[in-house]
Amino acid sequence: MRKILIFLMVISCFFNVGCNSGSQINGHSIRTALRSVKQLKNRLPTEQRIAFEISFWSMRDAHQDEDEFLDRVGGKTPEEIIIAGKKIFQERKTAGFKDYQEFSTWEEMITKFTKDRMDQGSKKKSRDRREDHSVIYKL
Repeated sequence: MRKILIFLMVISCFFNVGCNSGSQINGHSIRTALRSVKQLKNRLPTEQRIAFEISFWSMRDAHQDEDEFLDRVGGKTPEEIIIAGKKIFQERKTAGFKDYQEFSTWEEMITKFTKDRMDQGSKKKSRDRREDHSVIYKL
């Protein structure tokens, strides 16, 4: 009976350790980082998803060395990644990156990208068909 009790306590400790990092990026490898980013993004409210994505990929672009990048993002929550993304935006804007010059603030950039993302799903593709709606084409 005592062995079972000790075994159950050890297992519960392992579950607690494993469950605590569910809202953080797993920075053990690029593969696990990307997997945890995907899961975290799906749990975020719609308003924060694009800000989180842009922040994460801005950090990836700013830190090309894989180990340095994993150290920066490992264990971070989405809110911390967004804060770091804002900081990178300001640094790059003051450094004169041309992609950031069209935006005066971080919020303006996020608003534009959110609108672009929403517009992607609303555009319908027109099919090239003849006027009589026939699918038989002259060869």
